[in-house]
Formats: sequence, C-alpha cells, structure tokens
Amino acid sequence: MSEPAPIPYRVLARKYRPTDFAGLIGQEAMVRTLTNAINSGRLAHAFVLTGVRGVGKTTTARIIARALNCASGPTPSPCGTCDQCRAIAEDRHVDVLEMDAASRTGVNDIREIIEGVRYRPTSARFKIYIIDEVHMLSTAAFNALLKTLEEPPEHVKFIFATTEIRKIPVTVLSRCQRFDLRRVDADVLADHFRRLSERENAEIDEGAIRLIARAADGSVRDGLSLLDQAISFGAGRVEESAVRDMLGLADRARIFDLLDVVLKGDVASALTKMADQYALGADPAVIIEDLLQLVHWLTRVKLTPEAADQTQVAEAERVRGSAMARSLGVAHLTRAWQMLLKGLAEVRSAPDPVQAAEMALVRLAFAADLPTPAELVESIRANPPPGGGVSSIPAGQRIGPAPPVSGNTALKLAPAADPTALPPMPAGFAEVVALAVEKREGILATSLRRDVRLVRFEPGRIEIRLNDDRRHADLPARLARHLSEWTGRRWTVTVNSVDPAEPTLAEAEALVETRRREDAAAHPLVQAVLAAFPGAGIEVVRDIVAEDGDDDAGQEPPLLEDDA
Repeated sequence: MSEPAPIPYRVLARKYRPTDFAGLIGQEAMVRTLTNAINSGRLAHAFVLTGVRGVGKTTTARIIARALNCASGPTPSPCGTCDQCRAIAEDRHVDVLEMDAASRTGVNDIREIIEGVRYRPTSARFKIYIIDEVHMLSTAAFNALLKTLEEPPEHVKFIFATTEIRKIPVTVLSRCQRFDLRRVDADVLADHFRRLSERENAEIDEGAIRLIARAADGSVRDGLSLLDQAISFGAGRVEESAVRDMLGLADRARIFDLLDVVLKGDVASALTKMADQYALGADPAVIIEDLLQLVHWLTRVKLTPEAADQTQVAEAERVRGSAMARSLGVAHLTRAWQMLLKGLAEVRSAPDPVQAAEMALVRLAFAADLPTPAELVESIRANPPPGGGVSSIPAGQRIGPAPPVSGNTALKLAPAADPTALPPMPAGFAEVVALAVEKREGILATSLRRDVRLVRFEPGRIEIRLNDDRRHADLPARLARHLSEWTGRRWTVTVNSVDPAEPTLAEAEALVETRRREDAAAHPLVQAVLAAFPGAGIEVVRDIVAEDGDDDAGQEPPLLEDDA
C-alpha cells in the first residue's frame, strides 16, 4: 500500500492571505469606504488600487470580487463557503478574470476583454475583470479601453491594481474610484507577525520581530517572506542575532558604539568598528542607514524626550539614547544627518561600498567637533583678535592655526590690516572714471563718460541715470563690483530716474571746449588774424605755460591753427 503524498508546504504569504475585509491590516480608511459602499449599494463600475508592493492590492481586488459575488451578497463579509466564494478563492471562477498587464500589454489583449464584456456572467452576479500592474498597458491599449470603461454594462466591474499610479493616463483615472493603500506601520506589522508566529508554534524574540517589521518597509508580503525565512533559519527558534545575520544588519549596540566614537572624533576606533561589523556580514549601506536612523531617533529624543519612553524601545537603548541626546546639540545632529545622507548616496554608487562608507565616517569624525556658529561668535567675543573686530579683516585674508576653540577644532582670526594701507577712495565721479582707465577697463570707462549722468555721489555710494537703460542694464552692478575690488570697501551703485542729473562727462567736456573756443574767438588779436587769413578757423585752444611754470594764459592770446 503506497503512502499518501505529503501535503505541499504553503509559504506564509499565501497561507495567511486575507479572505475578507476584516483580515486586511493597516487599511482602515479603504475598508470603511468599501464597506459603506457595499452596504448602501453605491458601487462604482471601476476601481483602481495603488500602493507599494505587498500592501494587499491584488488581495483587496479578490476580496471585492468575493464580496460582490457571494451567494449572500453583495456583502462586506463574504461567507467563504459558497460555491462563488470558493471558486474565486481557488482562482477558477469563470466570471472573475485576472490579467497581468506586465505580460499582456497590447491592444489585442484589451480587445479580448472588450469582446467579453458584452456577454452576461455565466453564474455570478457580476463579471469582474482584475488587471494587475495596469500601468504596463500600452497607450493604444488604454485608448481602446476608454469607451468601455466609461459606459460598461451593469453586470461588469473593473478592478485595476498598480504600483505606478502616475503612469496611468488621467483619462482612465477619471473614470475610476481610486483607493491608495498605505504602507503598514511597523508596530502594526510587528503585532501581526507576533500572532502568526504563535499560530506557527515558532518562538521568536521581540527584538527579532521588530527587525523583521522594520525590514519589511510597510509591505505585509515582504514581512511574511522574511518571517518565513527567519523561522526556517532558526529551526523554529528565532533570535534577534540570527535575524541580524540573516538580513545582514549591524548589531544595534554596535551602531551605538560606532556613532559614539565617530562623534567623538576617534577615527581609528570608528574604522576598526566598521571593519568588525563588515566582517560579521553587515552590509556597508545598511550600516550607514542604521546610523541615519539612530541620528534621527536621537534628534527626536533631544527635542521630545518622551520619545525615548515608547514601548517598542528597549531599556538599554532608552537609557543610552537619552544620555547621548543630552550630550549632543541639535546642530551637531543635523550636521551628522546631512553628512551621513550624502555618504549613503556615495556608498550606493561607489565601485567599493566599504571604502565609500569608511570615507563617510572619516569626514563625519573630523567635522563632528566643529563649533557651531553661536560657539564661534562666543569664542571671538571672549578672545577678540588684535587690531579690531571681524569686519576689519580684508577680503582674501586667510585664517590660520591657533589654540583650540573646542575639542580638537582650531580656529583663529588673523590680525586686522591697517586701514591706511587700503587704496584711496575716489573723491568724485571723474576720479571713478580715471580709476577705470588706470585699471585698464577701457570699455567701462567709455560707457561711464558717454552714457552715465551723475545724480548723487558720496564715497561708497553713487546714484546715476543711464542714457540707455536696456544697453547698460548691467553697468551699475559691474561698476559696484569693480569699485569694491579696487578700493577694498563696499560700494553701492543705483539708478535714480527721478532726481535731476548732471550732464555726462563727455557732454561737460564738450561744453567746456565750446566755451573756450567762444572766448578765443572774442579775443581782438584772434579776430584780426581770422580777418587777415580768409578761410582760417580755430582748430585747437591751448593754454600757454610760462618758462617758470606759471600759467600765463591770461596774458597771451590762444594758439591758432590754420585750417588750410
């Protein structure tokens, strides 16, 4: 007599798949909406379920199908024993059709659905089409579905499931009732896994359950797969250390130790502890993630101390975490968070993740004890640099080594330079133009002479009006920048189009030259010369300087040149 075939093992994710709304965890809002809709008969003709992997999209679709076609329904609590419920549960119901859009993406696949929609269900109340990963359908397939989706027969219901809701055309979304399935909270997952472990007669540590719930990242299916693996790994007795080894996680106490030495600036110890954890199988990226999680938790404890008293926090972590949070400032914690976050991106993209993780720890160790801006200001106030305050330090003056301000960090402000060593300030706008010429900024000098009218001038501040605002829109900023560089002081140049303005320097020079010519033409000797030489004119008016250097222009007539 042959022995009966052994019953095949069913993984926990399939064995404990919910069969009604009461079995769904963490989706209370969706369950309440669907329950009320079924009870009141307000049923949509199409549903779209979205969420991350493993939160129950396909399971929910099957529960909806069971609730609508149950012999005692439509009911939010399907019996699970009637022919309809059993056929749907066993994936053999002829009126409940599931399609994987990832493998059937074309318009021809959708045409099969459109053709079948016309026929009434064979035995069920509704003909239900469940399309998983619906975002994988082609554009033509979506377009072919639109008309049927907008006005389907009364006996047809569509249920779509997707992890990429943004890839579904809005024309499709607008025809569906949308439900967003949330990530399941770690505490809810831990309670769920604890109950299932008891039903499986598996002994599992509380710490191991928390690790699995955290690693599941809100996915029930992922968590059940990890729980299944952990039970097999521990042969029915699951310890926290075994789960850490299985997941490649670093020990929590070791993470505390690592963060402690890093924030103390002990680079050698940090690298040693990092190497020890890697040798035990911890993934470098996971170590950095654990450090990030710990820094975040310490920040919460720093700002809200009652966070350390939560029930899921172990006593050792609560005591040590509270002590670390008290000894660290928020500025240090936020800086550590930013540096670790950057380090995590480098670890994930680097050719050697271990090296990238070590370099991230080195940077954090050397930066951990840098003073905050408030500490630096307080240090400068307590030990002011000789020769004046910070504002007297010229641009480009370097900061050199000095006695430590705090811990292993050293900063010192160099002595202020002598103000008399700075270049002289222009006393007027003409001197500004001359300075531009001296600095070989010929284009700027020409623009200042020809196109700028002075409204107001004082050292450090100039108000001007421009002949052409569009062509010289950047001139005020350029002039202010150059003057600040040339003089070592801050200059502000603004456009003033309201107050009266002087002529441009070119116009003023031309006016002076015109007056000199008029004065020269009025001189009796010049008039006599012009009368004696017909066609002659005044070309240049020059001042004659006596041999002793004194200006003698008032005693001699101007110099004339014959145009001929």
